[in-house]
Amino acid sequence: MGLIAISETPLHVLAVDDSNLDRKLIERLLKTFSYHVTAVDSGSKALEFLGLKDVEKMEKISSFSPNPEVEVNMVITDYCMPGMTGFELLKKIKESKSLKDIPVVIMSSDNIPARINRCLEEGAEEFFLKPVRLSDVGKLKPYLSKNERKTTEEEECVSNDNSRATYNDDHNDDDDDEVEASADEDEQIQMLRKTIEEQCVLNDNSRAMHNDDHKDDDEVEAWSDEDEQTQRFSKDQSC
Repeated sequence: MGLIAISETPLHVLAVDDSNLDRKLIERLLKTFSYHVTAVDSGSKALEFLGLKDVEKMEKISSFSPNPEVEVNMVITDYCMPGMTGFELLKKIKESKSLKDIPVVIMSSDNIPARINRCLEEGAEEFFLKPVRLSDVGKLKPYLSKNERKTTEEEECVSNDNSRATYNDDHNDDDDDEVEASADEDEQIQMLRKTIEEQCVLNDNSRAMHNDDHKDDDEVEAWSDEDEQTQRFSKDQSC
């Protein structure tokens, strides 16, 4: 079963996405921040990794005291997936007594306000639009434990009060800087995405060549067997 881990070991993020390309991209971005990442391609596999089925059975026993074998600090999941959607996975986690404190972040290619609000109301910490950027991943750390989240929110309130007076004066310059930084980051993400896509193609081609080589070997072996049988038949006929 999975519970929040608070330790000096690398923070563990469970990434869920049925797209091989998007899954590798979010895994690469998370590792940039030194997170330990486990990536799975479906909501059901995420539940299996979290041990949710075992949790649901054991939570019925009042004396149950969890002793987690798997420590997960956060789940980040795609919204649209076959079988179990990211929203359904979110609900499963938040309905579990033992797992409900694990922060969940939703990703989606569709900017649909009603969908975003529904996920946030159900307990999602953030809703990121794809492609997820490095700056998005940078927002995750405050959510990785309740204490960190509470402290960070208090610090942000103080910081916002202190900076509000100077914000208006610098607002125009900041907007220009943010637009430029956002454009640079989008370009970097597109390059990274292209690199990962090329690697996936190379891996697919390599697997295809490997399968073809095995197929050729099987055909050669079959031909050898057939030749041997033909020779035997000719020999029997001559006798």
